[in-house]
Amino acid sequence: MSQQTGRPEDPTRGRTDDPQRRRGVSGVTDDPDYDEDFDDDEEGRGFVGTVLAGIRELVIVIVLAMALSFVVKTWLFQAFYIPSGSMEDTLVRDDRVIVSKLTPGPFDLRRGDVVVFEDPGAGTPAAWLAGVDSSSSDVGGPFHDALVFVGLLPEDAENHLIKRVIGLPGDRVQSDGGTGPILVNGVAITEPYVKPGDAPSEGKKFDITVPAGEVWVMGDHRSDSSDSRYHDDGTGATGSVPLGKMVGRALFIVWPIDHVTWLGVPERTFASVPAPTATPAVTPSGTSPTAPATSKAAKR
Repeated sequence: MSQQTGRPEDPTRGRTDDPQRRRGVSGVTDDPDYDEDFDDDEEGRGFVGTVLAGIRELVIVIVLAMALSFVVKTWLFQAFYIPSGSMEDTLVRDDRVIVSKLTPGPFDLRRGDVVVFEDPGAGTPAAWLAGVDSSSSDVGGPFHDALVFVGLLPEDAENHLIKRVIGLPGDRVQSDGGTGPILVNGVAITEPYVKPGDAPSEGKKFDITVPAGEVWVMGDHRSDSSDSRYHDDGTGATGSVPLGKMVGRALFIVWPIDHVTWLGVPERTFASVPAPTATPAVTPSGTSPTAPATSKAAKR
C-alpha cells in the first residue's frame, strides 16, 4: 500500500481567479486596471505633497526675510523718501536715501552730515511741519503700512525731516542774513552744496551758540528750507535739534537709478573750523520752545 507524504495538494493551485492570489503576499497584481489606479493615487499624493512643501518653504523664506528686514530697519539701516525740495540740489523730491542708525551712536555726528530726524516740536504749536503739505508719495493702506513697518518700503511718515548739520554742541554759528557766508566758531565756511542761486546766509540773520546735546541744522536750499533758523528764539535754545530726535545719517541715494550717489561729508568745508572754546550750555528742562513767526521762505 502506498503512503502519501507531505502536505495535501492545494486544490486552488494554478487557479488565477482569486484576487488575493493574484495580488500575492507583496501586493503585486497582474490586473492592469488595478495597477493604473494605484499609480494615479501615488502621483496625486506626490504632486500635492510637492506643492504643499513648496508653499511651506516659501512662507518660511518670506517670514525670515521680513524678520531680517525688520532687524536691519530697527537697528542698522532704513530707507527714507524725500518729500520736498529743501535739500536741493543735493537731494530732490522723490529721491530715496539709505540712513545709517549707527550715527549718532557708535559713530559721532560731524559737521556737514546730512541727517534725518523727528520733528522736534511734533504735537505742539512749535511743530516744524505745522501747516506744511507733507503728503507721501505712496499709496496708503494696511499692506503699505506693514511693508513700511518691516522696512521693505521707505519710510514716508510726515514727522521726519532731513537737513545738514552746520553746528555741533558748543559751536557758535552766525549769519548776516544776506549774501555773506555762514561763520562757525568765527571761521567763514565755503559751502559747495548750497543750491546755485541761493546765498549761504540769506533768509535770516542770527548769532547763536548750540546747546549741549543738540545740533544746528540747515537745508541746502537756503531760500526754501524751514530749518533751525526759523524755529529759534535768537539764542539757539529752541531752533537746535536734540540728539535724541536723530534717526541717523543719510549715507547714499539709492533711487532713482540716475541719482545714485554717496552723500559724503565735504571735509574741506569744515576743516579749518576750530573746536568750540566754551562749554555748551544745557537747555533748561521743561523749557517750551516758542512758536516761530511764519515766513514765506520757511518751508520744509
